[in-house]
Amino acid sequence: MNESNRQRKVAQIIQEDFAELFRKQSSDSKQNILISVSDVKVTADLSIAKIYLSIFPQEFRQNIMSEIEENKAQYRNFMGQKMGKQVRIIPHINFYLDTTLDDVEKIEKELKGEGDNPKL
Repeated sequence: MNESNRQRKVAQIIQEDFAELFRKQSSDSKQNILISVSDVKVTADLSIAKIYLSIFPQEFRQNIMSEIEENKAQYRNFMGQKMGKQVRIIPHINFYLDTTLDDVEKIEKELKGEGDNPKL
């Protein structure tokens, strides 16, 4: 199913706004944590936005994701303030952990024979 131009535009705005927000939060934090917005998918009716996050270092992922989930209402409020004039309905947001880079790293290690259980 193809995304409409409107879906892509709204997803891009959400991705840019959250990337900026997480960059600012990371720089304000005393910990050295990187949160990047790897992808955003918006439903056809623009009612739901799925936001995919990459979080490094790995040991902070669960705590960060829990914190983000706890503050989901504030994040939606933030989105409403940023997008208020561009859309009529502010999408509900769901955050997901993007583990794509982990999967790539695991495959590379296995190909080099460094994995826990090399198959090659």
